[in-house]
Amino acid sequence: MRAPTGDQYELTCDTPAGQARAVITQVAAAIRSYSVAGIDLTEPYDESSTPPSGCGIVLVPWPNRVKDATWWMRDSSGSVTEQRLAVSEPARGNAIHGLLRYSPYLPVMRRRDSITLGATVFPQLGYPFLLDTTVRYSVSAEGLSVQHTIVNAGQQDAPVALGAHPYLKIGGVRTSDLTLRLDATTHFEVDERMNVVAEHPVHGTEFDLRGGRRVSDLQLDDGFGGVLHHGGRGEHSLTAADGRSVTLWVDDSFGYVQAYTHRSFATLPEGEVAIALEPMTAPANALNSGQGLRWLAPGETFTARWGIESALVL
Repeated sequence: MRAPTGDQYELTCDTPAGQARAVITQVAAAIRSYSVAGIDLTEPYDESSTPPSGCGIVLVPWPNRVKDATWWMRDSSGSVTEQRLAVSEPARGNAIHGLLRYSPYLPVMRRRDSITLGATVFPQLGYPFLLDTTVRYSVSAEGLSVQHTIVNAGQQDAPVALGAHPYLKIGGVRTSDLTLRLDATTHFEVDERMNVVAEHPVHGTEFDLRGGRRVSDLQLDDGFGGVLHHGGRGEHSLTAADGRSVTLWVDDSFGYVQAYTHRSFATLPEGEVAIALEPMTAPANALNSGQGLRWLAPGETFTARWGIESALVL
């Protein structure tokens, strides 16, 4: 029987820590699993399943939500046109996670340790733009690296942002026992429909996670901004009591991150926690706020990189 996520692409690489292995899916170019020496570093799910709670998927041409699935587009003449997207989060009346969540990607280049997949965003309801996109995954001794490209293949400027939805873990350790550190300086306050109403500094608040807090003490489905970059690189991490860690690193395109402590994740026993750390180039509702949004001219390319690294040998 064919997998509901289409073709499965296995990547492997021998490293000093043991074999690195990732499985990437055709649908949504998702990370279905990633492990080193048999230790899972992302939440895995079975080939017969769809991605639980967006696990590992690519979010293009916007991450997170668009309030009321509606935004306003101003053209070169100054005219403003209402754009209505499909309501893909019906319970809250929003559009969520872009337009390629259920789309198949096609292989562009494949090797034992890497694959490049491509998909096109065609003009459609609420998004009248044409984009060619690729995502390249590679495994090495340094970890799992991801590179996204978006090319405006149309004839008008196009608004773009992107993100990803990995759930990180350290196999064999309860995620609730890990310490989460987010190197971010602001927090987005949201309403009952998870739409942004304000952005506040984290200093002196419960959302200041720069020093780290135990996952069991957190209840998050929250966006953060002001990601700190050092030498063009930002880092967010989960650390076990024995010092082992897994790190989400991002380049300076990713100024935002969403943290989600999921206590009903489909593949885990009741009460166990999964945690998504979602790198984003723009926050929720960027099509309306303009915050972090990039307008690509015809033919212009946007490239962004992130990845997952681990320290598993003490």
